[in-house]
Amino acid sequence: MANLSIRKLDDDTIARLRIRAAHHRVSMEEEARRILRQAVTPSKQLGDLSLQFFGAKSGVELELPQHAPHDPLGFTR
Repeated sequence: MANLSIRKLDDDTIARLRIRAAHHRVSMEEEARRILRQAVTPSKQLGDLSLQFFGAKSGVELELPQHAPHDPLGFTR
């Protein structure tokens, strides 16, 4: 595993990180790791998950039926 030093963080940022870490009951270092991991991990989209579980690479080939366009349902009281 690599190490990373971050210099020149202002006192307010450090204080907010300390509070956030205490709220999550982890060290400031662990909280910083979690924040960085979340920031650089691409979010999974529903379509991506569908392809992951139901795509051709998973051995599933689906042919979706063609549907005519429809008007959305209206909800009234």
